[in-house]
Amino acid sequence: MDVAIVILVSALALALHVVLFVLIRRWMDRDLALSFAGDDPARRAYMLDELRRAKAEGVRRKDLPAWLEAAAGLRSGSAPNTTPPP
Repeated sequence: MDVAIVILVSALALALHVVLFVLIRRWMDRDLALSFAGDDPARRAYMLDELRRAKAEGVRRKDLPAWLEAAAGLRSGSAPNTTPPP
């Protein structure tokens, strides 16, 4: 019985750590996207849409900052319909 309790508690602790890890990664990605937006509500919504699009296109995490920066630059530039580099 003691072994079952230890296994159950260990599994629950591991699951909690996985959930926290995933949530913190999502918060960091959202914060990164919003850092390129500034205080403009329309630009914030645009950057969150771009973050969703990056996730849908499968942009790797290490490439995400450059991808979002390119999307933010395109929004402020003259070609808003151009796709950011993968």
